[in-house]
Amino acid sequence: MSLLLEIAVHGPRDVFGAQEGGADRLLLTGAKGMSPDLTEASALLRESDLPVRVMLRLNDSWTTTGGEFTRLVGLAQEYVALGAEGVAFGFLDSDLEVDTGTCTALAEAITGIPWTFHEAVDACLDSRRAWRRLHGIPGLDAVLASGSPQGLSHGYEDLLAQAQASPESAALMLPGHGLLPEHVPWLARAGVRQVHVGRQVRPGASYKAYVDAGHVRSWRLLLDS
Repeated sequence: MSLLLEIAVHGPRDVFGAQEGGADRLLLTGAKGMSPDLTEASALLRESDLPVRVMLRLNDSWTTTGGEFTRLVGLAQEYVALGAEGVAFGFLDSDLEVDTGTCTALAEAITGIPWTFHEAVDACLDSRRAWRRLHGIPGLDAVLASGSPQGLSHGYEDLLAQAQASPESAALMLPGHGLLPEHVPWLARAGVRQVHVGRQVRPGASYKAYVDAGHVRSWRLLLDS
């Protein structure tokens, strides 16, 4: 079975390389990992023939406020109206547990829109409990995770163990930051069916470079093999 390949993009100039290389989906973030403004999102969505998810994040923590929540709902609706397939967000509470209340409320406010829980799971103190809390939140079909805030270079074994122990987690898992080609066969055998790459498909592994079709194609061939 071929794995889904999601590419991190930051602007319209990243779209060509992702599409030509064989990506399945794009994840658009703005500056510093925040929500892009509507003009930026619209420009990229006009360029893309692929499904695009857009980041919902308005501050650099894993929490949000009531006022921000209302803005996030509005942003999600506007991104979808512009052509986004889905969105990405993730919130924790003061105990560094998955904030299921806020996540569920936002998911229900945008019912029918698929979404990705974005990276916050790696900051939870008890990762197994965090994954259990994610199961069953409406609309959630991907959890971007690396097993550690430092990425898969530190968290690969823990993330693989979670996939092996829980088919429900494996079905949601979207391994991301620091993913290496040698990780893929083991994750796939554990039931993982989607991966996310960012720096890996840019020349010099630099976000100053645009997504390169040849780099994307190498990952596409790996995931299809």
